[in-house]
Amino acid sequence: MKLRIRSSALFLIALPAIAAGLLATTACAQSSTEIGGEKLVVLSRKPVSKTQPEFTGVTVMPGRGMELLYVTANFPGKGKVNVLYAPDEATAAKMLNEKDDDFGDLGYRLGAAMLCPYPNRIIGKLAPDGKTLTTTWEGRTITLPANNVGSLPGAQRHAMHGLILKAKATDIHVKKIPGGEEVTGTIHDAFKGRWFSKTDLFITISLTAHAIDVTNTARNVGTQSEPISIGWHPYFAFPSGDHAQVRVHIPGSMMAQVNNYDSVFPTGKLLPVAGTQYDFRAPAGAPLDDHYYDDNWSQLQRENGVVVVRVVDPKAQYGVQIDGISPEIRTIQMYSPPTAKFAAIEDQYNFADPFGKEWHGMDTGMVTLKPGQSTKWHVRLKVFVP
Repeated sequence: MKLRIRSSALFLIALPAIAAGLLATTACAQSSTEIGGEKLVVLSRKPVSKTQPEFTGVTVMPGRGMELLYVTANFPGKGKVNVLYAPDEATAAKMLNEKDDDFGDLGYRLGAAMLCPYPNRIIGKLAPDGKTLTTTWEGRTITLPANNVGSLPGAQRHAMHGLILKAKATDIHVKKIPGGEEVTGTIHDAFKGRWFSKTDLFITISLTAHAIDVTNTARNVGTQSEPISIGWHPYFAFPSGDHAQVRVHIPGSMMAQVNNYDSVFPTGKLLPVAGTQYDFRAPAGAPLDDHYYDDNWSQLQRENGVVVVRVVDPKAQYGVQIDGISPEIRTIQMYSPPTAKFAAIEDQYNFADPFGKEWHGMDTGMVTLKPGQSTKWHVRLKVFVP
């Protein structure tokens, strides 16, 4: 992934009023901006606390797999803060509608893209034209788009970040919930014959004062078993813009060795983080300094069953907490170059290249769904003053 610098301006459009006390489904609240052929959906609420930070808005792109474009919060004394790193609506629309490729790869370079059925990379046998690759799972072969490649000479093309970056969600509904609003959407036949079985995705995004809850449930509606992993790719902004002093807490004791930071292919070796720059286990975390990170942490310690990651910007007196609630979340990927004003913190089920021979048969986190079975990915965001 290459770093792209963006502005952080953001425009929110208030939702229509809904009769007091009603929790029934309402007409979808939309922005006039279209991305992926569908209007943006905007959730909003007014802050009430004069002392505690609160979430105030979420903007969702149904035309791009229910990707979150914006999340905003109010910090007393500071006003609105952009939790996610993304450009203004007009720039985002031009970027995704006019400049993106056939696979939607620019979608995971802003906001928070939903990733399924394989977050991260898959390596396989390239077709002669270099456009697709094949890999196998339990003796069955699948062909995937080879939609990513490093910049160094000889870098190998590979599949990256799933098959729903340009998927359109339907059955969009917005409703009032206690203290906020919620949007749901469905991606029917999400992978369009490019995976091992037919799959529906059911995505819910909830906004309340103290939490943003995002769930993605994958259901095998086909006739064959299939491996599934779910994750996302959120860029968490640094309000101060100062990368070096930002502190991150990741409760992982092992990290996956990679060949380099260009292709970022796993070697199959898991290395202890103790005593290295990759040790972010301390409760207060560790500073990013001027290091480059595109790494995967595992053997995650849980707090009351939850994987807790925190990003703290001391200069801005700002913090965001990312709670990985689903027990299937086994790894955390962090992408943050030293010049970036963000850290991408990716809660996902799997290790990179989950079908690769380099893992020597290790369980790489893919969940097997038989026909009729489901798996649910659930992450919750919180904001706080450190």
